[in-house]
Amino acid sequence: MQYTKLGNSDLTVSRICLGCMGFGQPNAGMHTWTLEETESREIIEYALENGINFFDTAIVYSDGTSEQFVGRALKDFAKRDKVVLATKFPIISQKELESGVSGREHIESCLNTSLSNLGMDYIDLYIMHMWDYNIPVYEIMETLNNAVKAGKVRAIGVSNCYAWQIAKANALAEKEGFVKFVSVQGHYNLLHREEERDMRPFCLEDNIAMTPYSALAAGRLSRLPGESTKRLMEDAYSKFKYDATEEIDNRIVKRVAELANQKGTGMTEIALAWLLSKVTSPVCGATKKRHIDGMCRAVDVSLTEEQLQYLEKLYMPHSFAGVMAEHQWQLQKK
Repeated sequence: MQYTKLGNSDLTVSRICLGCMGFGQPNAGMHTWTLEETESREIIEYALENGINFFDTAIVYSDGTSEQFVGRALKDFAKRDKVVLATKFPIISQKELESGVSGREHIESCLNTSLSNLGMDYIDLYIMHMWDYNIPVYEIMETLNNAVKAGKVRAIGVSNCYAWQIAKANALAEKEGFVKFVSVQGHYNLLHREEERDMRPFCLEDNIAMTPYSALAAGRLSRLPGESTKRLMEDAYSKFKYDATEEIDNRIVKRVAELANQKGTGMTEIALAWLLSKVTSPVCGATKKRHIDGMCRAVDVSLTEEQLQYLEKLYMPHSFAGVMAEHQWQLQKK
């Protein structure tokens, strides 16, 4: 495993981040394909044995049970100061707004609940799960700064947003002496490269770490078209993100398979090797030990400039999907 600094923070992370959305009670939350605790612990322990020290979860995953599973496993299998744990808080709900809950109260409540779920005294990287249009930017940054000052958080990040929003928040933070966002977790892989328009150039300029989710497009980049899995059949959200562009995307998937055959490696290794040439640490989910093996091997796979271009050549612009599509609707309301 290789390691690097997470943007402008003092956190040292593995080049692969284990995404923990696949861990949690299957009857809790929106995912039916998640692993129970015994299976989750086996994957987390195996990841640690293979040098992965960076773990990403969220308070909303499986109604908090993902955080609980991850927290207990890390406590049993690793020293706290040897791992970097990221979790995320959601936007303020309509019910909270109608009840008069402030943005500060919302964030503080989420943070305290996550700490309780995890059984930890602090969170290494606390991430705003998507840009919140109902909380003033000043209130968000001040509250997160207070969490860092209180020792409950070491660094802050953001997910599902535009580059200009991070620039605006970090400019405010610099003016007020608050901590800045050091990372962004966006939707970025070989099948969805819209982050290359503004986000990636901005992050390179300001040394903001990119830790993209859906690194393998919910498994579509790790298997040939037509092959299926439980998640592929049951994950309605990933279908929403990828089904509309399946025909275009499958041409790229076939090139991943072709290059994997040429290099005598797996498709996972090729798809992640491409992404690792662009970002700090992709967030990769795993529900089997062999998934961990492929992720870790990808770190040592080198692709030539010609091979990178071969994988990229067939890409066509995609519309925003999922959370980022919601952003467009929110901005139109303004």
